[in-house]
Amino acid sequence: MKKNDFYKDALEGIAGPLEGVRVVEATTTWAGPMAGCLLADFGATVIKVEHPDGEIIRKLPPVLPDSNLTLPNETVNRNKKSVTIDLHEPSGRELFLKLAQTADIVIENFKPGTLAGWGVGYDDVKKVKEDIIYASVSGYGQFGPYSARACYDPIAQNYTGWSSLNGEPDGGPIKAPTFLGDDLAGMNAALGALAALHYRNRTGEGQHIDVALVDGIWFQSNGLLTAGAIDIPTPKMANQFAIAAPVNVYSCKGGQIYGGVLLDSHWVSFCKLMKRDDIAHYNGSERIKRRDEVDRVVKDWCAERTVGEVVDSMLGIGLTVTKVNTFSEVSTDENVGARDMLQETTLSDGSVVPLTGPTAKFSRTPTKIRNPAPTLGQDNLEIYRELGLSEGDIEKLRKDLIV
Repeated sequence: MKKNDFYKDALEGIAGPLEGVRVVEATTTWAGPMAGCLLADFGATVIKVEHPDGEIIRKLPPVLPDSNLTLPNETVNRNKKSVTIDLHEPSGRELFLKLAQTADIVIENFKPGTLAGWGVGYDDVKKVKEDIIYASVSGYGQFGPYSARACYDPIAQNYTGWSSLNGEPDGGPIKAPTFLGDDLAGMNAALGALAALHYRNRTGEGQHIDVALVDGIWFQSNGLLTAGAIDIPTPKMANQFAIAAPVNVYSCKGGQIYGGVLLDSHWVSFCKLMKRDDIAHYNGSERIKRRDEVDRVVKDWCAERTVGEVVDSMLGIGLTVTKVNTFSEVSTDENVGARDMLQETTLSDGSVVPLTGPTAKFSRTPTKIRNPAPTLGQDNLEIYRELGLSEGDIEKLRKDLIV
């Protein structure tokens, strides 16, 4: 399918499928902001609330070239609006509740009990907005024996057991190179908020959503928590696959490829390509038993050929394979451009950076990066005027360091 065919029924001038949904986001760093980012990318109006000093992600490296803006902030806070409120102060609490009263969804990712202690927790917001959907993201959840513990993404990866299976079989635990737990929690919080929004639209009832980083990792670990509970072995496989062989990273002339075989019919074709008909009769179970043997055959075959030769010949017989790329290498690949996964965005300081685009493509209500991450408090006047505050009210809040 060509891109134009996919978008042939697309509407123009619409932010996305969530246009008209209003979200207030009181978050920091990545997990909560990622939930808001997904909803903002889908077209919701997401108003990010920060302390007047700004949240930490505005200072986290890497800093963009020739700029004082940081890549994390520009990535996860695009398509949002920004207001500042000091939630520690009573007048800040009142302002937040007034803002939450206009929202469909509130997202927060502070340690459980923090916002309630400031007077802006779920029960507080529910008093002014009965049908509010309030999504809380934390390390260990709102309840449970560890709920009061501080938790960051690598802590969650190591607590859950995920890191213990990452890396080489004879090596120690290794965390993911990305914020895996944060990303999964953010995705589940956004999905949970949309499910609750559907329920509210049917019944008129809001609710509190509890998303834990550790739960997200367990849920999306392919059943490994169950395996651990009933003593099914979970070997550390590195780049190999427990359910199939041969599958691995193989060195070629000029680089490496990742590929292999799952289906018996593909193994027969692959053996023909490698001129190894003597082992073409090995079925899936036999190949797993003879993992070292079949892995060595593919390793030796790849070593004699260039990356391009291996990739082209394997693709030619219907196998799954890719060159092992760095992010720098793949950023220039034609597929990245075709999928709009890098979108040239003019940032708040005037610099232009290719930001990573939204994942889901909508044929009727297309999404894109509509605006860069806002400067701190950029939308104070607009939003607070909407709430009915006068210029004098806003100026007093500013003098009192509330905004």
